[in-house]
Amino acid sequence: MRTLWQMVKVFLLFTGCTILFYYSLVWFNHEYDNYHRYDEPQGSAIKVSTVESPSFDWLSRLLFFYRDGE
Repeated sequence: MRTLWQMVKVFLLFTGCTILFYYSLVWFNHEYDNYHRYDEPQGSAIKVSTVESPSFDWLSRLLFFYRDGE
């Protein structure tokens, strides 16, 4: 009987922690769904790049990516 009670306590603790973890992930997902990362910047934002159309071929672009990681 004592072992059965220990198993029930562990099961309830595991179930409670799983439910808490699940609802915390749902809450984080809901918070970041409302976060608009790609909106136009407000205020006095300036354009960083002055190059309008880069004239890279695919090999030089690939080498540039490997060299600079961009």
